Amino acid sequence: MDNSPYIIVADQQNFTTEVIEKSNQVPVLVDFWASWCAPCKAVEPILEKLVAEYQGQFILAKVDTDEQQQLAGQYSIRGIPALKLFRYGKLVEETSGVQSEDVLRKMIDKYRERPADKLRTQADLANVAGNSSEAISLLEQALEIEPNYHTVTLELAKLMIEQQRFAEAEKLIKTLPINIQSEAEVNELQAHLTFSKLAAEAPATEVLTTTVANNPDDLMARYQLSAKKVLEGEHEIAMQHLLEIMRKSRAFENDAGRNGLLALFTLLGNQGPLVNNYRKKMLSLLY
Repeated sequence: MDNSPYIIVADQQNFTTEVIEKSNQVPVLVDFWASWCAPCKAVEPILEKLVAEYQGQFILAKVDTDEQQQLAGQYSIRGIPALKLFRYGKLVEETSGVQSEDVLRKMIDKYRERPADKLRTQADLANVAGNSSEAISLLEQALEIEPNYHTVTLELAKLMIEQQRFAEAEKLIKTLPINIQSEAEVNELQAHLTFSKLAAEAPATEVLTTTVANNPDDLMARYQLSAKKVLEGEHEIAMQHLLEIMRKSRAFENDAGRNGLLALFTLLGNQGPLVNNYRKKMLSLLY
């Protein structure tokens, strides 16, 4: 691996050209290490594995702190291994100590140009231009190139939801690893899917509004109206309807009022005055 073209030895003389300037082309991960450092030896095979896998999508620059004390001092190295990531001439990420492969992979992935990214850009342009079918096709191609690129999966699922292809969106989300499915972004997308499915099957907002006004106990109309209001961005009105459903019947659609509120809280990032206010109201009904 020492012979890899993607691993270089950096020093005071070549740091500007091999790290700073080269980071304009690809991310450069600088590994400050020493031959006597056991933790450095522990992280080394992980770094070499990533270098072999990424094949030039990032450069690994090795700095021996014993030989390059001035450089180590310049970058305030207090303990090793110390990893510093440079992109477009600037230090953008850093960490110290032994890190897992997953941590290092995420660190690099944030800044590298991936093969699927060009297709993502084309898909975004197509979607903005109103050609959602082309955008979906481009994202599907991107996913074929990089099946484990979870950002593409989420972007494709979002477009599927917008096109009311709910079953396909749900299937896509379920392909994500369990640890990714628990992330906030995925939970928000799941909540969006829930409200979108409900709204798609419902009558028009005006019809539902009239129905609820004439018959406040029509919980299904109220439930459907809450979904419409979520998608229209009228979140407080949606919360009012969901809270009323919860007040009138916890049995309706398996506690749809409470579950709907929780989904809407998730969609709004589980924070903010509106969420806090209605969470208190919900808890007052529970207890």
